[in-house]
Order: sequence, then structure tokens, then C-alpha cells
Amino acid sequence: MSRYALLLAPSANRVYADQAGRLSRAELAAFRPVLSSDVAEVDATRIGGVEYLTFTADLQPRDVAFLSNMSAAYALFERAGDDLLRPLELTPLARYDSDLITIPKYAGKTNEQFTKLLLNLTLLASASARRMLDGHLIVGDFLAGRGTTLNQALMYGYDAVGVELDGKDVEAYKLFLQTWLKRKRLKHSAEFNPVRRQGKKAARRMEITLAASKDDHKAGAVQKVTMLNADTTQLDGLLRANCVDVLVVDLPYGVAHASYEDEGGMSRRPLDLLERAVPQWVHLLRPGGAIGLSWNTKVARRELAEDILVANGLTPVPHEELSHRVDQGIERDIVVARKPG
Repeated sequence: MSRYALLLAPSANRVYADQAGRLSRAELAAFRPVLSSDVAEVDATRIGGVEYLTFTADLQPRDVAFLSNMSAAYALFERAGDDLLRPLELTPLARYDSDLITIPKYAGKTNEQFTKLLLNLTLLASASARRMLDGHLIVGDFLAGRGTTLNQALMYGYDAVGVELDGKDVEAYKLFLQTWLKRKRLKHSAEFNPVRRQGKKAARRMEITLAASKDDHKAGAVQKVTMLNADTTQLDGLLRANCVDVLVVDLPYGVAHASYEDEGGMSRRPLDLLERAVPQWVHLLRPGGAIGLSWNTKVARRELAEDILVANGLTPVPHEELSHRVDQGIERDIVVARKPG
């Protein structure tokens, strides 16, 4: 067994950065099922005055490729004695330039490292975990906002399906993505069409097909991002069953975010939304797929969120403690559950 030291990336969010070490320990534990080696002696260790996440393992090249995608991974070293560090080359999934993720700035945007953490934990809990490095997966976010999760899915080389009720957010995402693709001179096509259900217009559908290079485009190695301007609790007939491998959703926090009630008003109770939406979401999730949720525990207890998932046939996947402070009014937690199959 060799000893390793993982240097964590800095974060623009100071509060999140202070908790990154603990969250990375939990994330490393989630990677264990896809690694060829056991991971042991995980600890936070100061080396040269800098804190690293240290552990012992016998990492093979594919193991390093998996760990390259840890949300806070900045550099990985093999320890040679107590004082020397030998750098290992990280090969994160990064089909596009990082500004696809970092350029969008807006009120309520979820921390980018956290978005990646939530996606990783959900992928690793699903039947698709060992295919994480191989592409050809479909990621859903049915409270997509302005597309942070969808863009992270594109970075990984996956297809993405989003649902967002706020038309302004859908327009903002469409404008950003098209502008970004044009600026990068990437081959793409875009379609915007109404979606009808029982003869009536029920949603607007944006579909953008893109490729990372001209060669990829010629070879048909394209990706697709779809965004529906629709109510996430009324998706029947708008998307085909079993259409996503994993579903990642950042629920309304009950502070800056809110959800729509059946009567058309605004609700700041995420559990109300969850009760109405999960039956729809489960229908769209493939067998063996997983749902990853984050929410504010100050407005909704974890046990109640898990009860809703269990009542809809999902099995919660245990993980290490992930609850963390976002600000004075938000204590964020994660729950991941898997669909049988």
C-alpha cells in the first residue's frame, strides 16, 4: 500500500472552503466501490503548513482517473517518505473549457464545487457508477435554474435534460449557452419548439446539439442538452419514461428560492414540492438510477425527505456526514436514493 496526499482546490466561497476537507472525506468514501484498491487511513494532514487529505491505497491508472474528478481535487501526490511528494497526473473529465462552468454569475447560483460533489455522489450511487469515465450517460436536473448542473454534465461528456418553470431562467441559459458556443466556435445546432399535450401547449422545449471539436462533429460524437420550460410537478407526457440515468436536484432553500404551489402561488416549503414531484421523477429515472437531493435542513428535516423517497420505491444510500453551513439561514444536506433495477 502506498501513501497519497490530495491537495484540495481553493474555493471563492470561504464558508464552503472551510468545510471542504470534511466533505472531501465523504466524497472519497463514495468513490470506493469503483476503485480497484481499498482506501484506508483517511485523514487531514498538514504538510509544509498546508492541509492535505491523506490516505493509503494501491492506486492503478484508472483509479487515479476516477479520483481526478473529485469535486475539490487540485493535485494528487504519492508520498515518498515523510517529506517528499511525487506528483501524479490528474485527468479529470473536461470536454470543454472550464469557463462553461465559471462564467455564469447570478444571484442564487449554487457553488460550482458543490454542484460537482452532488453529481458525483449521485453517479457513484447508481448502476452507472463504473461507466462514469466512459460517457454516454444522461443527467437530469428537474429544477435546473440557469443550468449549472447541465453544464457540469456537458463537461463530463454526458447528455443533459433540464426542467425549469421560470421562463426568464430558461431564456438566460439559452442565451448564455448559444453565445458561449459561438465564441468558442464549436459546431452546434439549436431548436426551440412548443410541446403540446392533449392538443394544448404545455411547455417550451429547447434542444441544443453540440460537439467538442469539428472531428467529433463529423464522427457523430455529439452531445445534447434539452431544457423544458415547464412545471416539474406536471411532466406527464412531456418526457419519455426512463429517460435519465441520474437525477440531481437542488431543492428550494426556503430563503432565496421558492417553489410554485398548485394554486399558482409561491411556497417556501421544499417538502411540499418533493411530495408532488418525486412520483414524476421516479417514472423518468431508469432502473438502477439514482436521485441526489440537496436542501436546507433548517426548513425540512432529513428524515422527512427520506420518507418521501422511500414511499416512492427508492432506497436511500448511506454516506458519511455531508451536512454543512452555507450561511446564517441555510444548513445544507444531501440525500441520495437509488431506484431498484
